[in-house]
Order: sequence, then C-alpha cells, then structure tokens
Amino acid sequence: MTKNFRVGLIVPSSNTTMETEIPAMLNSRVQLFPEETFTFHSSRMRMMHVNPEELKQMDVESDRCAVELSDARCDVLAYACLIAIMCQGPGYHQVSEERLGQATADNGAATPIVSSAGALIDGIKTIGAKKVSIITPYMKPLTNMVIEYLNTAGIEVIDSISLEVADNLEVGRLDPMNLLEHAERLNIEGADAVVLSACVQMPSLPAIQKVQDKLGLPVLSAATSTVYKILKGLNLKAEVPNAGHLLSGKF
Repeated sequence: MTKNFRVGLIVPSSNTTMETEIPAMLNSRVQLFPEETFTFHSSRMRMMHVNPEELKQMDVESDRCAVELSDARCDVLAYACLIAIMCQGPGYHQVSEERLGQATADNGAATPIVSSAGALIDGIKTIGAKKVSIITPYMKPLTNMVIEYLNTAGIEVIDSISLEVADNLEVGRLDPMNLLEHAERLNIEGADAVVLSACVQMPSLPAIQKVQDKLGLPVLSAATSTVYKILKGLNLKAEVPNAGHLLSGKF
C-alpha cells in the first residue's frame, strides 16, 4: 500500500537549492522503499543578500509561511535557512521550532517542525561526532556565528573555509563538484566528521559521497541533516542512497 507524505518547505525567496536537493534525496528512496512517496509544498520569505539585517527581517515571515503550509495539511515542515537561525544567537532554533509549531497548532493543524540549524546539530551528534571541519558560502563574520553556535551546542570546529559569497542567488549557482577541491584544503586532523555545506542554499549533494569516500571521514551537510530529521519526523527509515554517513541507514 502506497503512503504519500506532504513535505512543507519554508524557503528564502532567493533559495533555489532546497527545492532541488531535498526532493532529490527523498525521491531517490523509491528504489529502496517504493511504497513511500512524497510531494513538496513551498512558502517563501523575502531575502536576497545574506547579511544579519535581511536574515532577521526574513525570519519574521516564517510564521506566515508555517500557517500557509499548515493550510495544506503537510505532514512535516522544514525551515531551511541555517544562517537565519544561527545569526540570532545560540539556541534560537529551539525558539523558532516551538513558535512555528504553535503557529500551526493555532491554525488547527499541529505539524512537526524541522529547522536546518537544529537538524545539523542533531545530525552531527547522531553520528557521534564531537569535532568537525566545515565549509560555508558565507562571509567570514557569518561563518564565525555558525562556529559559535556549534561551539555552544558542544561541537568543536577544527577548521572552516568561508567562500565569501554574499549574493544568495550566486550561492545557489556554485558548482557542487568544486567542493572536492575545497575539501582537500580543509584541515581535518582531529575531526570526527566534515560538514561539506553548512548552508542549504550551497549545492553539495552530488559531492557528498565522493568527498566521504576520498577523505575516509563521515560527511554530512545542512541539507542531508534536514532530510534525516524529516524522515525521523515521519517515522520513516533515515536511508538515502549515496548521501553520506548520516543517511546510510545506520541511524
């Protein structure tokens, strides 16, 4: 018997990757679980440039998006803008998830909420990693906010590479295969895992398994972590082919 799940996506207006990589991962599971199908439903928050002012202004709109998507009676909602959460201070993902969950409940359709910021922390901890090296597309001050956020959550960042792309549209146009080269420049000595993209707008899915095989370390991303939490929220097995250690089916 086929089961269909509605996945709601709360998306920055200039994000083009979330609606590409998350459906790609969930739809690729059909070869493993042909009875599980997914549809995807988006609501957008206005944001063009990745800076604290626009990010905070954008976050206010997430409540509206959650209500709109709950009108469609989605089975899970994913708020995927990691830096919009992390730039507001350590632990904010919990505040955001609770607030958005309450917004759906007030609309008569209480829905599980996943944030990519919270999902990345959970993903790192799920695989047992305490020390990571990360790659971000952000300007260095924003990358430092990510590092501080992870540190506060008990995760040490060994090394980071900031690609320093401020235009969110340009972030979405980055070639994911360039991450193989960037990963070679990353100091991974002492790291338990690599976060290949600490951003759901920076494409990384085609490179994740390749980098993992090359480095011999677990590799995950904000997007693979978000998919992990989506699947857990739906009580489905967290397994996606060729998507790195977190989605290997072991967890």
